[in-house]
Amino acid sequence: MQELLVDFEDTRELYKSYMPYLKTGGLFVRTNMQFEMSQPLALRISLPDALEEDVITGEVVWITPQGSQNSNPPGVGVSFIDDKSQVRDKIEKMLGGMLNSSDPTYTM
Repeated sequence: MQELLVDFEDTRELYKSYMPYLKTGGLFVRTNMQFEMSQPLALRISLPDALEEDVITGEVVWITPQGSQNSNPPGVGVSFIDDKSQVRDKIEKMLGGMLNSSDPTYTM
């Protein structure tokens, strides 16, 4: 299984990448690498101010290709499948009221 490193330095970038509308949560990962829909991936995630990384498995559910019309960066949306570290809960706690924001994200 391919592994991607995802490093969030601040909550603003985390907000733009988080996909709360997915049933199990998910993240948009900026990358120029090519992936297929439903492709399994392992994500090694460093959340803002975290002392250690969390590793979760997921699958590709969103693809933004290089040069997309909406000017968003290229990358993939990954739906969480195995979230033993409860990354979704950690993210939602960090983002708090930002989750209700109408600010644009990398996906919707």
